[in-house]
Amino acid sequence: MQVLRAVVGTGSVTAAAARLGYTPSAVSQQIAALEKEAGTELLERVGRGVRPTAAGVLLTEHADAIARRVAEAETALADLLAGRTGRLSVRYFATAGAALVAPAVARLRALHPGVRVELRLADARDPLPDVREGRADLALVVGRPETAGQDDGVRLLRLLDDPYLAVLPKSHPLAARRSVDLAELAEEPWVGSEWPGPCLDAQLAACEAAGFRPRFVVDSEDYATAQGFVAAGLGVTLIPRLGLGGRHPEVAVRRLRSPEPARTISVALRATAPPQPALTSFIEALREAAETGVSGAG
Repeated sequence: MQVLRAVVGTGSVTAAAARLGYTPSAVSQQIAALEKEAGTELLERVGRGVRPTAAGVLLTEHADAIARRVAEAETALADLLAGRTGRLSVRYFATAGAALVAPAVARLRALHPGVRVELRLADARDPLPDVREGRADLALVVGRPETAGQDDGVRLLRLLDDPYLAVLPKSHPLAARRSVDLAELAEEPWVGSEWPGPCLDAQLAACEAAGFRPRFVVDSEDYATAQGFVAAGLGVTLIPRLGLGGRHPEVAVRRLRSPEPARTISVALRATAPPQPALTSFIEALREAAETGVSGAG
């Protein structure tokens, strides 16, 4: 139909051939094939040129519309590939929201204002299926890069190590210190602050390295609630720096050492996903936020 459009536009098979870079014979063959498919003549000879029949005019109008839509599609594709438009779907967990995701989204909007960002809290049980199955472009997860491989359809990029801090009642003897050896908490009653999973595993692994297993007397599975139990004198707890948020006035927060527990926060991406400028910019913005996030949260 675009050959017909060129012939009608130039009024000549020869001129259309020159415009398209074809031979006149090739153009004539294309028109003949189109007329056979349409079941009617599309051109009539007028002097040394041609003009469209009523059927030819009709198909030429549709060819013009198709050409406009193709041009629009090409422009839209170029905008998408350049990161000027598009959609980015992000999954995150609550304590990463304020310190990491919020500044990264603000940075992305400055760089790619035409990209729409969809933000949702990740499934606490397993955030990776959304990425693996294409429902999300990226997810923030707690886990080390070696815990996921190409065979899982997901790759992990390490973002930062978020250290755990000791949270003690203000009256606790260790509260007078600037830092606490983890082993010094071995005989203390503990307030649980994590759901079972990689965050709790990071705590337990550090305690095991320090030679003990904590004795949990309360399970809160929430950082703010855990602080409340500690403030009431029911035990001690560990909370990651990004999870501290507003500190309870009756607790003391101290650095840990020997060892210093930490949870690894990583970016999960689909292993087969093609490069996207907006996605690349968002990951870079997350890295920038991570450089200041832990120190700023302290």
